[in-house]
Amino acid sequence: MWQAKIVVTYKPGILNPEAKIIQQALGNLGYQNITQLETGRYFQIQYSDSLDRSQVEALTHELGDKILSNPVIQKYDFELVEVQP
Repeated sequence: MWQAKIVVTYKPGILNPEAKIIQQALGNLGYQNITQLETGRYFQIQYSDSLDRSQVEALTHELGDKILSNPVIQKYDFELVEVQP
C-alpha cells in the first residue's frame, strides 16, 4: 500500500502575503534571524493495494497538476512511502 505526502507552495517570485505577515509577526516577537518564510498546504493520500508504485506516482502527478495546485502560481513536491495496511 502506498501513501503520498504532498506539499504545495508558491513558485518563486509569486507574492505570498500570508508568509509575509507571519514573518513580520515573528520579527515583532523578537525572532529577527528569520530571513525567509514560506507557507503551503500539506496533503496525505493513501492509495489502495491494487496500485503499483508507477501507477501511484502517475496518479499523484495528475492530482497535483489538476486538483491540488494551481500550476500557474504554485509548485508541488511529493514523497511516496510504502505503508502497511
